[in-house]
Amino acid sequence: QVQLVESGGGLVQPGGSLRLSCAADGFSLDNYAIGWFRQAPGKDREGVSCISTTGVSTYSADSGTGRFTVSRDNAKNTVYLQMNNVEPEDTAIYYCAADRGIWCPRSQYDYDWWGQGTQVTVSS
Repeated sequence: QVQLVESGGGLVQPGGSLRLSCAADGFSLDNYAIGWFRQAPGKDREGVSCISTTGVSTYSADSGTGRFTVSRDNAKNTVYLQMNNVEPEDTAIYYCAADRGIWCPRSQYDYDWWGQGTQVTVSS
């Protein structure tokens, strides 16, 4: 069995912080670039961030740039998305995805594995 498992979502107040985790079950993330995506109700899924196997990170210009930080801990086979100063507009289901290769792919359809998502709700 191979899968990605997201965790860490929940209810948080505006301005608060949240750390999402993406853990691999059944395979090693060492050889995979990991992307974070989110989908709000009625909206298309959009990219948030991605981190290469070498730790080079990229951030979507319209998805939390400057407030989110992606990192990876290969020893724990886990990638994280640190969300700071969250806003109600950040409310969405957050997914992680893995693409075998060093660099982050240009298209979300190039990713090999997807997690089931974790709900993030930002509300006072």
